[in-house]
Amino acid sequence: MTLASLALFAAALAIAAGSPGPSIAALIARVLTRGAGDVLPFLAAMWVGEMIWLSFAVLGLAAIAESFHYMFLAIKWVGVAYLLYLAWKMWVAPTDTQGEALPEAGSARKLFFAGMTVTLGNPKIMMFYIALLPTIIDLNAVTVAGWAELVAVMFLVLMAIDLAWVLLASRARLLLKSSRAMTYANRTSAGLMAGAAVAIAAK
Repeated sequence: MTLASLALFAAALAIAAGSPGPSIAALIARVLTRGAGDVLPFLAAMWVGEMIWLSFAVLGLAAIAESFHYMFLAIKWVGVAYLLYLAWKMWVAPTDTQGEALPEAGSARKLFFAGMTVTLGNPKIMMFYIALLPTIIDLNAVTVAGWAELVAVMFLVLMAIDLAWVLLASRARLLLKSSRAMTYANRTSAGLMAGAAVAIAAK
């Protein structure tokens, strides 16, 4: 894999990742509502999900993914239902700004599940890779090393973009000190989360 190809891939991915979609909306909603302290499992799941979609595209498994249409459809609707549940929880969340309890046991697993369903429930990600990769590399000539290079670049780009979103959302959250502001934030977050669910359901 040439440096020019990897750089072009990184630039295109950065532009796509920087445009808020269902995953980013869910991420921002989570940070605005609960802070960034426990968001890493959600991010990790998003990155792993992206790696899976990228691997499908690189390995030419788009046809197989189409064969498993019902499995991906099931993942999609489980993700939609879970996001709507989270949106409801955010809508009715208390507005006490004195601090929040530590996440309950098992919350990291739940966050990872949420991130995975958001990402795997969005086949537009694989379509992006299918549309992009043939224009910059010869997929028939990709080796294991070339795949690893693409995955490494993908992780670096997504980590930079997603952590920047987390930082921005965290700074916005610091401005929300009053109970009324927290109510608006919670309901805005609920709207973003519900919007993410609707966007995935519409695919």
